[in-house]
Amino acid sequence: MCPLGLGREAAEESLRLGRSAIGPITSFDPAGLPVGIAGEVKGFDPVEFVKPRKNLKVMARDSQLGVAASVLACRDAGIAAGVVTPERFGVVLGADSIGSTLATSEPSYRECLVDGGFRFERWANEGAAAAFPLNFLKVLPNMIASHISIAHDARGPNNTMHHGELSSLQALSEATRVIQRGAADVMLAGGASSQMNPFDWVRHCLISKLSPSREPPHLVLKPFDLRRSGQVHSEGATVLVLERLEHALSRGAVPIAKITGQATAFAGDVPCRLSRESLVRAMTGALDDAGVRPFDVGHVNANGLSTINDDPVEAGAIRDVLGNVPTIAPKSYFGNLGAATGTTEILATLLAIREGTVPITLNYEQPDPACPVNVVAREPLEGRPRTALVLNATGAGQATALVLSEPN
Repeated sequence: MCPLGLGREAAEESLRLGRSAIGPITSFDPAGLPVGIAGEVKGFDPVEFVKPRKNLKVMARDSQLGVAASVLACRDAGIAAGVVTPERFGVVLGADSIGSTLATSEPSYRECLVDGGFRFERWANEGAAAAFPLNFLKVLPNMIASHISIAHDARGPNNTMHHGELSSLQALSEATRVIQRGAADVMLAGGASSQMNPFDWVRHCLISKLSPSREPPHLVLKPFDLRRSGQVHSEGATVLVLERLEHALSRGAVPIAKITGQATAFAGDVPCRLSRESLVRAMTGALDDAGVRPFDVGHVNANGLSTINDDPVEAGAIRDVLGNVPTIAPKSYFGNLGAATGTTEILATLLAIREGTVPITLNYEQPDPACPVNVVAREPLEGRPRTALVLNATGAGQATALVLSEPN
């Protein structure tokens, strides 16, 4: 459930074709805002995935997308009712802050208007009384994982990661550890985020380093390119099925890839920027955990924000650890999905591991000397080792890296 399409096959087709999902915002009227483009999930009807339908009353769009992604993941993996013992079936989901929509907030705001002015002292009583009674259940970040567990009768370990763009990679990491600890046989792990409403976009336009480009939307994102101008925000949800190998083989499942190494690091050396130190430590730690040497890595799935100051920091860290390894930046297709970023980007790596072809990075035409990475561009790359390092980072100085390889 991402801007590339509804489901794995649709997303993979966009990656094969090099098709961008960035376009004009249609979720609301962006008139008056300096940025009017995004990566939106099109053609999504939650009624197809959320059962019973009445549950939609207490589900934000983030939860709707998350549940839908989990349903598609289970279908794809052959996880039907009764396949997994409920107490051995868990969920770890990455989530962002979930804001109220204008429609939900309007009644409370109207109750605080007096003679055309907003009276804050009315908010706690008159404003609160006009609010939808169950709205609080819609905006709790952990509700996404809760709704997914209810939908699949997954009664095992349940957790939520709330660390910005790191959230879904950290969810994968934690889900892996849960299985390794013997606490579950199957885990649903990933992330869901939808911040496509005016409240969120005012904030994004103020602090999120969005691109001001007036180019055609599909050309705006240029990770590591000399002409890059900023990032684009998007929405989506991607959930992966992680399974104990013996359990998967016992039911005849065919694994796509395995997670062999993982690491997270923090270094607050530069406020509001990516940290080269934490990126290096996360990559080195993941390689060590996997027992993989740098020259065994077939490609790096980079964070690749397309921002002026962050891309050189990441590129330098990749060069420090992995030299001239081929690098891809999936955000060039669909933008920054917040908490859904990592698992959505992994779709490109899973495609490469399964088919042996590394997808291209879109719009990379003019190399930037400040970004010394070997970007895969123009033509897909074949013949690389089917081991990859996936990397995400935040401006708070955190970084997470995972090593994935073919299951063999």
